[in-house]
Amino acid sequence: MELKTLQNFLTIAREENMTKAADILHITQPTLSRQIKSLEDELGQKLFIRHSFHIELTEAGILLRKQAEDLLSMANKITDSFQSLDDISGGDLYFGLAESYQIGFLAEFIKDFKIKYPNLKYHITSGDTEQVLEKLEKGILDFAAIVEKPDFNKYNVVSFPEADKWVAVVSSSHRLASKSFITPKDLIGVPLFCSDQSWEKDIPGWAGRLFSELTLEGSFRLSYNGSLFAKKGLGCLLTFDKLIDTSEGSGLKAIPLSPALLTPMYLIWKKQQVFSPIAERFIYEFQNLNEG
Repeated sequence: MELKTLQNFLTIAREENMTKAADILHITQPTLSRQIKSLEDELGQKLFIRHSFHIELTEAGILLRKQAEDLLSMANKITDSFQSLDDISGGDLYFGLAESYQIGFLAEFIKDFKIKYPNLKYHITSGDTEQVLEKLEKGILDFAAIVEKPDFNKYNVVSFPEADKWVAVVSSSHRLASKSFITPKDLIGVPLFCSDQSWEKDIPGWAGRLFSELTLEGSFRLSYNGSLFAKKGLGCLLTFDKLIDTSEGSGLKAIPLSPALLTPMYLIWKKQQVFSPIAERFIYEFQNLNEG
């Protein structure tokens, strides 16, 4: 199985049209069809369902697409790493970032770091902790910024300077909008929006014995999407403060939780990992900044 064939497969999957994909790849449609037929024979699975004017992925095709994306990302990262082995002034760094206002702290650090190392190229992947940890484990990422206590046996860890404070975000016209703080009891009978990760790991400890009386209406990986439902009065979003615009005129209000719920953020990377010179320099300066 060749990487070029996988790249061509992903182009077809994206365009959902063999002829259009062939034009983009600058090869003939029969040649591209033969490549995919050979790939299907090699895997023993049908990858596409052909329709009159488009094609769609089979279940096997969907599985291959995810694995091919990860494999090609890893191949590109390997190439970048070797090209930068002798480059002290730059190179590529790969970050996976969970949602938090503290990402601004990392962005400010990278801004200053890039001034000193102008040939730096950085690549950002966003997602929840589960998503970025998966990519870190596969070697697709160098670093992950997560909002869950990491495994200190597996990872080197640097804590961010602050912790995220939880709030309840509701429509300005919601009956809870006039409250100065929100307790677990206030949320009984209120449809709630939250990420699956936080509903399982953060909210139970905060709500205590009342957790079983709370109702998860819908789960969102992105707080912004959840805020749109809250704004329509469909429920209350539980999320980190400062992620959602709740300024005057926004139609939303953020109310602190009581008791206060705080979540630390960590920058982590795998132990015993061999890094490029620019990655080693990044680690050294980021650790020293936090220690200082």
